[in-house]
Amino acid sequence: MIAMAPEMEVLKSRLKATWMSGDYGYFAQYMERGALEFLARLAVPAGTRMLDVACGAGQIAIPAARAGVRVTGIDIASNLIDQARVRARARGIDAQFDEGDAESLPYEDASFDLVVSLIGAMFAPRPERVAAELVRVCRPGGRIVMANWTPESHVGEMFKIIGKHFPAPPFMASPVKWGDEATVRERLKDGIVELHTTKRLYPMRYPFPPTEVVEFFRLYYGPTNRAFSALDGPGRSALRHDLEQLWSRNNLYGSGSTHVKAEYLEVTAVRG
Repeated sequence: MIAMAPEMEVLKSRLKATWMSGDYGYFAQYMERGALEFLARLAVPAGTRMLDVACGAGQIAIPAARAGVRVTGIDIASNLIDQARVRARARGIDAQFDEGDAESLPYEDASFDLVVSLIGAMFAPRPERVAAELVRVCRPGGRIVMANWTPESHVGEMFKIIGKHFPAPPFMASPVKWGDEATVRERLKDGIVELHTTKRLYPMRYPFPPTEVVEFFRLYYGPTNRAFSALDGPGRSALRHDLEQLWSRNNLYGSGSTHVKAEYLEVTAVRG
């Protein structure tokens, strides 16, 4: 195993704490529709060996396993892995969930027929290592499929706002670069014989107004939760104001509820 620089160890600890804050398992209930649409497009046959990288609390891993897919999920946040295991047991579903790092996957070469990451692996700080690991654990002829927020998307705008008030840590590559086609093609050029990208819209629907959506993100979504926690009173007010403006501007519904369509890049690659 390659030794990690002290600065990267600190960053990894900070990122793990970020994703363990809030409650992503609860937060993801309003992301379910888009997640299931993504899973349906994969058309995964029963018996397929599938790895879900940055699986959270099993948002797509559990329904895939219910359909007969041989699922392994991995995530850096140990509390989310615990949630996924509990949820799977409660449903009588056989799936494996491991705590681990997308930059150093604890699996043998060519272990999986399908390697997926739904808005997850894009947040690891060293994208070149993520790309190499996704390819390494996929068998020749197998698929690697990612969904990544684009820089121009609603979520990309949200991260720009958060970064203005609470700058990203040093050594952290911009996650939304995974949503840029040219960047993805460069990162996945080794070991890939075919790569297709499609821009899609992710439905984000909440039965409450934009002001309450911002509060919901503050409570339950790790990056927003950590940003608000790190700021003083005036800083929190300024961040809240900017986020409320963003959600209100992009809201397709009336003031009583919120519906935003967030663009993402769907990436499908075939390993050589």
